Amino acid sequence: MQVTTEEIIYPCSDGQPMADSTIQYKLIVTIKEGCELLFKDDRNVFVAADLLWYPVERRNDISQAPDVMVIFGRSKEDRRSYLQFSEDNIAPQVAFEIRSFSDNQTKMSKKFSFYNRYGVEEYYLYDPAENELIGWQRIEGVLEVIEPIDGWISPRLGVRFELPETGLEIYRPDGEKFLSYSELDQQRELERRRAEEASQRAERLAAKLRELNIDPDSI
Repeated sequence: MQVTTEEIIYPCSDGQPMADSTIQYKLIVTIKEGCELLFKDDRNVFVAADLLWYPVERRNDISQAPDVMVIFGRSKEDRRSYLQFSEDNIAPQVAFEIRSFSDNQTKMSKKFSFYNRYGVEEYYLYDPAENELIGWQRIEGVLEVIEPIDGWISPRLGVRFELPETGLEIYRPDGEKFLSYSELDQQRELERRRAEEASQRAERLAAKLRELNIDPDSI
């Protein structure tokens, strides 16, 4: 008798919005792009935002879409979802969640249970309304609370977390801060202006030297 296996469909959307506020969206994008830049030269680090992760084969009812997840040992290629059983069974090592205004404690507890059960090594939950960051690190198979979290350096990412009154800040190992698109644009504009001012100063100095019959190119 021929045995047929029914094809299992793994949806690429859970029907939920990525964010329900501008601040939540900004933080998700900033963390995701910051992690992308951090590992841009490593082809085997995959970073995703709001991508459904299915940890168990043939169980499309078990999934979670972290706001940001970082997976070491997997290529950067595009995916419609992350099927762990098709990815050498490598679970995301780092997960971030930005708490939204509509997230109740039951929902957050379920997310923690999922990450605890399915192998996340580091889990970071930030509440922008309270400016509160909670982190967990897997110790002896269980996610344990990180204390203190302010100034904590992620073992996997190497980034440092700071909690000034203005909100969460994340710093790369080289000391550079994770920046939003608008902050990056402001930084580029500032650098452009500085370069322009330096060029103008050099031109004025060269003109003064020529007035003194000194060739600036000979100096």
